[in-house]
Amino acid sequence: MTTFALPSPRPWLAAGAAALCLAASAVRAQASAAPLHLRIVGGLAGVNQFTRHEEPFWTREVPRLTSGRVTAEIVPYDRAGIRGQEMLRLIQLGAVPFGTTLLNVSSPQDPELALADLAAMNPDIGALRRTVAAFRPYLQRTLRERYGAELLAVYTYPAQVFFCTKALAGLADLKGRRVRTSNSSQSDLVEVLGGTPVPTSFSDIVANVRSGNIDCAITGAMSGNTIGLHEVTTSIYSMPITWGLAAFVANGAAWAALPAEVRATLQRELPKLESAVWEESGRETVEGIACNIGAASCQAGRKGSMREVRPEPADEARRRELLVSTVLPRWIQRCGPSCAQVWKQTVGPVVGIEPR
Repeated sequence: MTTFALPSPRPWLAAGAAALCLAASAVRAQASAAPLHLRIVGGLAGVNQFTRHEEPFWTREVPRLTSGRVTAEIVPYDRAGIRGQEMLRLIQLGAVPFGTTLLNVSSPQDPELALADLAAMNPDIGALRRTVAAFRPYLQRTLRERYGAELLAVYTYPAQVFFCTKALAGLADLKGRRVRTSNSSQSDLVEVLGGTPVPTSFSDIVANVRSGNIDCAITGAMSGNTIGLHEVTTSIYSMPITWGLAAFVANGAAWAALPAEVRATLQRELPKLESAVWEESGRETVEGIACNIGAASCQAGRKGSMREVRPEPADEARRRELLVSTVLPRWIQRCGPSCAQVWKQTVGPVVGIEPR
């Protein structure tokens, strides 16, 4: 059996490229005689995008679609000993032949990758679809040229919203509060609203709320429910702040080494997986709110007793003004002068905003 293996955490950097070359040679030599076994690094553990879609696709659908010629196993990146900031580099080296990278987490090294999901930019999933469609050709080209990687799918998580321990009426009430953030543009938004951004990993949110280290958290409506955030907070402000885009990427040599029929199968089936993940995220954006407030329509989560605060028209206008005045300019400052041109050539015309 030929295996594209995911090495154990720290020896990767020394052995990854050599192992990839050996694996690629073995695939070419043995493709007609032995089954392939792929090891995949997927998205976040414990959320429905992984458990309902990514994991069954690789462990059940791929063997079925290839009549057993290809088998696969998948591990969530946050249980693989990998920091999100390392993923693209490990894919480039071949230490991770097939991996999922969270684009906002990758952004300290490559801030332009965060462009399609800046805070306050996509007020609904339809807007997100349009910005991703506009940005995708640039993302594909950049990953190929900069990392020698092949973009195979783009996933999204549900809308990221505010969970707070104390009541709030809108964006202005975030002043003076310590707010969990997960990326730079979220932090920009919280800061300009007078709050204190507190970068916190997803797995540590509840502990930080319990300890009083944070007053509010930006995270997915359903994923927050999954980790019990509804049990330690009282108000949920349902304006989408960001979503959480992830790119499923292959090392270029690993992708080229697959037999042509396997590549063709994945190119045909991965868009279906992508579509299913997006549909799930759209549903969970709505159902996550329902579960946290204890609505009868809650089916997949645990019913809470939170109070939903819906954005008023004034807050919707404020959201766009914050994007124009703060979030976009700070992103361009981090990214560099050329990124203003990237904005104009990709997402800018869709959003209808010229950078200042």
